[in-house]
Amino acid sequence: MQLRVRSVALEKASADLLIVPVWKGLKQQPEFQELDELWEGGLLTWLSQIGFEGNKRETAIVPSFGKLGVSQVLLLGLGDRKRIVADDLRLIGGAAYKKAKELNAKRVAILSEPFLTSFSPREAATTTMEGWYGATYAFHAYHQEAKQKESERAVQELLWIAHGSTNAKAIEKGADEAKLLLEGVHVTRDLVNTIAHEMAPKDLVKAAQEIADVSARLSITILDQKEMEKRKMGAALAVARGAANKPYTVHLVYKPKKKAKKRIAIIGKGVTFDTGGLSLKPSDGMVTMKMDMAGAAAVLGLFKVLPALDLDVEVHGIFIAVENAISAEAYRPGDVVTAMDGTTIDVQNTDAEGRVVLADALLYARQQEPQAMVDLATLTGACIVALGEEIAGVMGTDARLIERLKKASLQSGEDIWELPLPDKYADHVKSRIANIKNVGAKGQAGAIAGGLFLKRFAGDTPWAHLDIAGPAWTDRETRPDQSYGGTGFGVRLLVRYLQGL
Repeated sequence: MQLRVRSVALEKASADLLIVPVWKGLKQQPEFQELDELWEGGLLTWLSQIGFEGNKRETAIVPSFGKLGVSQVLLLGLGDRKRIVADDLRLIGGAAYKKAKELNAKRVAILSEPFLTSFSPREAATTTMEGWYGATYAFHAYHQEAKQKESERAVQELLWIAHGSTNAKAIEKGADEAKLLLEGVHVTRDLVNTIAHEMAPKDLVKAAQEIADVSARLSITILDQKEMEKRKMGAALAVARGAANKPYTVHLVYKPKKKAKKRIAIIGKGVTFDTGGLSLKPSDGMVTMKMDMAGAAAVLGLFKVLPALDLDVEVHGIFIAVENAISAEAYRPGDVVTAMDGTTIDVQNTDAEGRVVLADALLYARQQEPQAMVDLATLTGACIVALGEEIAGVMGTDARLIERLKKASLQSGEDIWELPLPDKYADHVKSRIANIKNVGAKGQAGAIAGGLFLKRFAGDTPWAHLDIAGPAWTDRETRPDQSYGGTGFGVRLLVRYLQGL
């Protein structure tokens, strides 16, 4: 899609569809008054008759009747000016694209001025276009008819109408930033949505290699099974034991042009398919388990955009790619496995495999001597019970790190909520036969138990854990900027976190 930003009079804009955002309280807005004058006062009367008030994401379609250089005008409600937040713009941007596509508009213009009463030009463009680009995503690798239909209906050109050269430049920069961020998000969504047969550990490694090859500022180290055995990654290797597809450890590094002011490690859970192992999942619970590598996919989405962001932070992206499968070789409930540092793990449930793999991933990350570590993992169903499908849990050992992630969450629109890691719950993961067990107390604090398990392997390094089991995947299209499947959760949040360092 081609995007242009121009300063042009409203009546001279040429497009199939003109989108005019309007606040609740139509009479008070100069842009709406300008439109109403073209309709000789009849527009406000007609909108009153149909009950349009400008409520959030409320729409009204008005034929131009030759009064403008566009075929139709879409009035798009912004709601109450005093209550709008940045994420509302993403929803509005996504709704705008969906409506334009529904109207089969190939050339679309959008008026920027209404946004600028509450947001800066750059923030308005970035946030709105994140929603717009999010709504353009569709995964149809296995449905060619749907792919063709999507291509035929896609908007081909978007014009932002800006008043003044300063506004135009800021809007252009904001829109470019949104496009870049969503490229990373869409890489993550593609990886998560690809069927597990085509996204085995070796395929995830290949995707990482392709991303690393694009920029001289990225490097990659890949450890195969033999090298993992040499490094005594017994926890991750135990989980991988039942699968025909061999495990790999992937270590990406981004280095800035100048001396890095910080070194940060981002670790993702990379279970490319999770049967539950011998603690077998029910079939309904297994259908979407191609998404159990969403944490690793978010790491790759981040590294897709890092070179273009030009951050002065050294970033290490680490994941261990495995399958949790069933065979005569599969690890068993009751086994004791040993992590890199010699910690013994009592395996009470083979379906709590993500934390077992992450134990070695965290230990490997600590060897890089980062100043902070953040892991992302589709770790527990308990976190979905606690926070629902749209909010990730965050917990960790460093309050400042968690506060930075919370701030990044507000900027990115990817919601997180802090959960505690209380010492009095430490016995939930205490084993009678090993240093630690991989499940907590039955029916209690499951997400916290996962965090307490990981805390042992984070050591003294400032660390935060994001349990993204809920928001990494959606079965219900509750937002216009998200379609069924992988959401790409975490990419924008990580970018905003790194930018804030």
